[in-house]
Amino acid sequence: MSDKNNICPTSIGGQAVIEGVMMKGPESIAIALRKGDGEILVHKERLKGIDRRYPLLKLPILRGMFALIDTMVLGVRALTFSAQEAEIDQENSQPSRFDKFFEKILGDKSEQAAIYFSVFLSLVLTVLLFIILPTYLIRFVSLTVKSTVVMNLMEGVLRIGIFLIYILLVSRMKDIQRVFEYHGAEHKSIHCYEGEHGLTPENAALYSRLHPRCGTSFLLIVLVVSIIMFSFIGWPNMLVRIISRILLMPLVGGISYEIIKWAGRSQSVLSRIVRAPGLFLQKLTTKEPDSGQLEVAIAALKAVASEEEGAPS
Repeated sequence: MSDKNNICPTSIGGQAVIEGVMMKGPESIAIALRKGDGEILVHKERLKGIDRRYPLLKLPILRGMFALIDTMVLGVRALTFSAQEAEIDQENSQPSRFDKFFEKILGDKSEQAAIYFSVFLSLVLTVLLFIILPTYLIRFVSLTVKSTVVMNLMEGVLRIGIFLIYILLVSRMKDIQRVFEYHGAEHKSIHCYEGEHGLTPENAALYSRLHPRCGTSFLLIVLVVSIIMFSFIGWPNMLVRIISRILLMPLVGGISYEIIKWAGRSQSVLSRIVRAPGLFLQKLTTKEPDSGQLEVAIAALKAVASEEEGAPS
C-alpha cells in the first residue's frame, strides 16, 4: 500500500539498534527499545550538532560533509544506549578491559570518549577496506592497462564488489537478523508517516520495507560518485592515490548526500533509476518485521514527528 500521489516527504531518518529503533528529527533524536518485560522504553534528547552552532554548515554540499560524521556519532551513541538497556545476560556482564581503561583515564567522560574512539575505528576500517585495499589490489593489472580512465573504473568496480561482498556476509549473520527486522520496521513506519496514514502497526505493515533515503543506498551512491571524482586526478603512484582519495572523501560524501536527498523526494524517471540499485541492495539489509517491532519503530517516530513543520496528523 502506497499512494505515490499522496506522499509528504519527511526529513526524519532512522537507524535500527539492538531490540529497537533510533529516529532523528529536526530538533532531537528518540530511541525506542523493547525491554525484556515487553514494555517499550523511549529515550529522547535534543540534537547538539555542529551545524547548529555554525549555520554556514547547512549549505548544500557542506551539510553532507558533516552529516556523515554526525550520523556515525549518533549511530554509535544509539547502539551504545541500546546495548546498555538490553536485558541480555546483564546479571553476569562485567565491564570490558576497554571500558575500564577509558573509565580509569577519563572518568565521567569515558563513555563519550569511547563513542568517538569507536567512530574513529570505523573510519579507519572504512579507509582500509574501501580505499587502501582496492587501490593496492588494482596495481597488479596496472602494467597491462594504460588508460587512467579504465584504471579508475576498474578500481571503482572492485570497491563496489568488496562492498557487496561485505553486505552479503553481514546479512548472513544470525545475530544481525533481528537488527535487519527493526531496519525494515524503521522504513515501513517512515513510509506510513509520509503516506499520511495513521501510524499503527497494521497500517505500517502494508508499506514497503525498502526506502530511497536509506543509509545503504547512500553508501552505494558514495561509491559510484567516488569513481567519477577520483578519475579527475589521473593515476599517480599508490601513496598519492591513497592520500588523494582520503582527502576527496568529504567532498564525495557531500555530493552523495545531495543526490540521496533529491532522489528521496523526486518521482522523476531519473530519480527512480538512481534509487533502483540501492533499493535492490536493501533486500539484503532489511527483513520483514513483526507487529511488535513496528510498534517500537512507531513509538520512536512519534517522539520526533511533532517537531517537523507541516507534519502529518
